[in-house]
Amino acid sequence: MPITKLRPSFAFSQERLEQLKQVVPEAFVDGKVNWEVLHEAMGEYLEDEEHAAEHFGLFWPGKREARRLAAIPSKGTLVPVPGEGIAEENTRNIFIEGENLEVLKIIQKSYTGRVKMIYIDPPYNTGNDFVYRDDYREPLESYLRITGQAGDSGGLLTSNPRTQGRFHSNWLSMMAPRILVARGLLKDDGSLWISIDDGEMASLKQLCNEVFGEENFIATFIWEKRTTRENRRVFSFNHDYILCYAKDKQLFQATRHMLPLTEEALGRYSNPDSDPRGEWQSVAITAQAGHATPTQFYTITTPGGREIDPPPGNCWRFTEPRLNELIADGRIWFGEGGKNVPRRKVFLSEAREGLTPHTLWAADEVGTTDSAKKALVELFGGVAVYETPKPVGLLQRIVAISTDPQDLAMDFFCGSATLAHAVMAQNKEDQGARRFILVQLPEPTPINSDASKAGYRNVAEIAKERIRRAARETSGEANGASGTEDHGARIFRLQGSCFKIWANLQTTDLEGLATLFDRVESPLVDSWKEDDLLCEIMLLQGFPLDSHIRPQSEFARNRVLLVETDACDHRLLACLDTQLAFETLNTLKLNHQDVFVCLDTALTDQAKSRLADLCTLNVI
Repeated sequence: MPITKLRPSFAFSQERLEQLKQVVPEAFVDGKVNWEVLHEAMGEYLEDEEHAAEHFGLFWPGKREARRLAAIPSKGTLVPVPGEGIAEENTRNIFIEGENLEVLKIIQKSYTGRVKMIYIDPPYNTGNDFVYRDDYREPLESYLRITGQAGDSGGLLTSNPRTQGRFHSNWLSMMAPRILVARGLLKDDGSLWISIDDGEMASLKQLCNEVFGEENFIATFIWEKRTTRENRRVFSFNHDYILCYAKDKQLFQATRHMLPLTEEALGRYSNPDSDPRGEWQSVAITAQAGHATPTQFYTITTPGGREIDPPPGNCWRFTEPRLNELIADGRIWFGEGGKNVPRRKVFLSEAREGLTPHTLWAADEVGTTDSAKKALVELFGGVAVYETPKPVGLLQRIVAISTDPQDLAMDFFCGSATLAHAVMAQNKEDQGARRFILVQLPEPTPINSDASKAGYRNVAEIAKERIRRAARETSGEANGASGTEDHGARIFRLQGSCFKIWANLQTTDLEGLATLFDRVESPLVDSWKEDDLLCEIMLLQGFPLDSHIRPQSEFARNRVLLVETDACDHRLLACLDTQLAFETLNTLKLNHQDVFVCLDTALTDQAKSRLADLCTLNVI
């Protein structure tokens, strides 16, 4: 097998090119796109060049740069932060402190097609909310400056006042690359849910139509966020929206779940005729006549002798032969006297799968902003740490509808980490094993705010503490580790890559050029740490952050780590010592599916050839 030099290389554009290559392989020559062949393959589906500038779509200043930003490879990595999490050894839940677009790019290879549901609550673009000021040239450096990991203070967050111009464009340029990259993380039957208000509702829907395809739009849910009247405005805005898009609408519809029957719904069932099939409720058998056939218009004679025709503008839902079958099966109810308008009986035993979710979510069903804030204050012992949290009930409903008990949910604008709380609560309710990945920028808390006074320097710290407290609440244990549900979380942080970044140099100074080459004799930065590098290797190899890492005790001369996960069919073994002992090479038990990673300088040429015959060898 060939020996591969391991370097950060995976990019969003590469993944999309691979998808295109699978569909139109003939359009690729020597790794490049042959536009003439691609043009011929697309045929009639291409836009007429004469009218290319006049097609329907969403356009804004900066759109091209925003799309390009999604394809720029990240120069960062994620590193573990042991000691900040809870039940870290066994948990599969992940919290990542970092700028979300960089994080989404970094985890692409490990999580593409593995996330069942993504919920986000992005800044609403009110003119006061922060938006991400993306640096198209050096996005990671901007983040490192704002978080104090690099010199010079820099700005990553900024308000977006209406007086600034390009008010909507700035917001769309922030959202577009994140939604583009996030779509690739979803499973084929996965879905994206986005909370939004009227300010950017129209633009966001067009953007999602473009990214997901209008045919994959599921619904716009209206959430009653407030029950009190707001008298300071011309109108009292009491609702927000939640947009839902599927990666594949048909697959999503086949796997989405019903809502559980409520006490109110159960109260509608009874058994007045002592039907042996149990309790039932009746539903109308009429329908609007817009698309009816002649066979749906007829006169029904009730058991009591009354003749009944469908109301004006309506028809019967069933043809007469089908209705007679239902009557013979005791599924049509004419009232106790046998003279009422017929209705179909729906048995409770047949409706146990639940209620079809509706698109109007009332406050008494899922909670309000006010109830969410009060619950969060109570959770934090009386401290108002976050101004606009979403209710746990709201997100738990989304989790219940869109995920199975073994699925992975994600929120990369996680705020106070309500999704983590909702996932834990839903798992407790149905004994599920759902997992979550949360991403939050360490956005500073306002000076003199209750959160700042309580010692929370940024929103990421609030989110991490919310996870700890929610784990204790849902598990009923002080350490959040009881029961079969996962009440833990591992913490990771975005930082610069462990690999050196090649810098462009324009100079006539030969000594300076020689010094440059001396600096890259080792591809790693001087300050690299084993745990950090191992995490980066895992991500480059497509292993998720919840992989099991176990030191192998049979090696006395070297530290060899085994990485395994049910997401990958093969094993990953790594040894990052400066030299591999002869005894270690003899003890290694490798097969052709295994990947072994080590430092290039740790092996002789003979050892490299030997390992390459046994497994896939990647050297650093």
